[in-house]
Amino acid sequence: MQVKVLAFGPLADEMGGKEHDIEMKTNTSIRFLLEELGVEMWLSQGLVISINGRKVGEDEPVCDGDEIALLPPVSGG
Repeated sequence: MQVKVLAFGPLADEMGGKEHDIEMKTNTSIRFLLEELGVEMWLSQGLVISINGRKVGEDEPVCDGDEIALLPPVSGG
């Protein structure tokens, strides 16, 4: 199955861009996807994840055609 991953802020820099089309196995969770991308450490730093515009947790299943947004915490002042 194929999903689109949208990364923002410093996470986009770390992943080498904002948009990524990713080929995944069926029956995949968000956590597995993050591990495959090598960015699971962001979960402990307050990463917010949405699938098709709906906020989800790391155990949420991923379906073919989903658009997954990875939103790292914002800092600044």
